[in-house]
Amino acid sequence: MGRILAIDYGNKRVGLAVTDPLCLIASPLETIHSQDLVAYVLAYHQREPLRAVVVGMPRTLLNEPTDVTSAVVGLVRRLRRELPDVPVHEFDERFTSRMAHATMLAGGLGQKARRDKATVDRISATIILQSFLESPLMRDV
Repeated sequence: MGRILAIDYGNKRVGLAVTDPLCLIASPLETIHSQDLVAYVLAYHQREPLRAVVVGMPRTLLNEPTDVTSAVVGLVRRLRRELPDVPVHEFDERFTSRMAHATMLAGGLGQKARRDKATVDRISATIILQSFLESPLMRDV
C-alpha cells in the first residue's frame, strides 16, 4: 500500500503533508527548501513507500497559470520520471493559503504563529491532501 504525500510548492519553501498508512487522515509533515524537494521525496519513499504523490497546482481565480505554475509543471514531470511506479496527481490548490490562515485562527494560534509562512505551507499541503482524499480522484489511487 503506502502513504500519500502532498506538496504545496513555492519558489523558496515547500510545505509537505502525508497520510497515515491507511490513507484516511492527512497530517502536516515538514517545510523544506524547494531545492531539496526531489531528494527529500526520493529519500522519504525509500523509508516509507509512497502510494501516490499529490502536487498542488497553482492557478488564478480565472483558472489561468500563475508565476509558479511552470515550475510546478516541471516538478510534476521530474517526479513522474524519478518515481515511475508512483502515481503523481495534480490537484487544484486555489484558496488553500486562505483556508490555512482560517484554520490557524480557528485553532487558536496566536498572531506570531499565523505569520510563520512555514506553518502556513504545511497546513496548506495538509488541506490539499485532505481535499484529495475526499475527491473522486482518490478512487484511482
